[in-house]
Amino acid sequence: MNVSKRQFLGGAAALCLSPLVPAWAQQTNAAGAANWPTRPVRIIVPYPPGGSSDIIARILAPRLADALKQTVVVENKPGANGNLGAGLVVQAAAEGHTVLLCDVGALAISPSVYTKLSFDPSKDLRSVGMLAYSPHVLAVHPDVPAKTLPELVALSKKQRLNFAVTAIGSAPHLAAVAVQQATGAQWEYVPYKGGSQAVTDTIGGQTQVIMNGLLATLPHIKAGKLRPIAISKGERMQLVPDIPTISEQGVAGFESGTWQGVMAPITTTDPVAEKLAMLMAQIVNQPDVKAQLNEQGAEIVTRNPAELAKFFASERARWAKVVQSADIRLD
Repeated sequence: MNVSKRQFLGGAAALCLSPLVPAWAQQTNAAGAANWPTRPVRIIVPYPPGGSSDIIARILAPRLADALKQTVVVENKPGANGNLGAGLVVQAAAEGHTVLLCDVGALAISPSVYTKLSFDPSKDLRSVGMLAYSPHVLAVHPDVPAKTLPELVALSKKQRLNFAVTAIGSAPHLAAVAVQQATGAQWEYVPYKGGSQAVTDTIGGQTQVIMNGLLATLPHIKAGKLRPIAISKGERMQLVPDIPTISEQGVAGFESGTWQGVMAPITTTDPVAEKLAMLMAQIVNQPDVKAQLNEQGAEIVTRNPAELAKFFASERARWAKVVQSADIRLD
């Protein structure tokens, strides 16, 4: 059997990544993807730089390039709550060479919110793999005189509070709406084109409240530029044990967050998707990468293509109910 130098080096790189990965990643049969990739791989992040997806993509890209022995580039294509970048991936002709790294939970929301979405993510994109989970954190500008969720709700009924959201219909927005519905809070939503600008304006005081992924927000909390009110995890995080959950502050069972995963054009074959999922799972489970993400507020949660597809379907059904009850519709 003839084996090219590129194939040999790619296989060797994958073997070097093998420790501490899920069993499914170790068992994946990459037959049929031996010649992939044949050109640079583009990772499309459909949000501005500095958000959770962008952070993970830029940690992942150079390591994936080493494993594949091929150039891997990250391109930010923000717009329409991530739908612009997702649409570009849908239209990508090069099979397996253009992928989408995004909050897959947010992508699952889009069909319920947008009346004129140019694509159906369930039909035009295929699941590749889940990488990480970061709970949402509800935080305020330090000048806001509230330190708990009940205090924030009470304050919202006495004075105007501008609530920064990454975009109307985004996962943080719908999580905030769910909290609002459960508590009776009264705040005004201010939409942005991404989490980084929403965070910046809340730090600057233009908005007073924000709900955003912990991964992109924790550095500002540690710096004292934002005060945490609650996290949207089922139980407190070891990383930030002093931040109470939304659930323990009156909204029983509440949980939300950003689920960073990878999708690809529907034409992408199973072997290519499985190979890419395997390599990415191996990378994020490397001790240095895992520690880096954990320290910033993200937990490594890897799922294979089939598992991610099941998760995507459940998230789409879950948030469709919230969208319907809140009557959120956009063109």
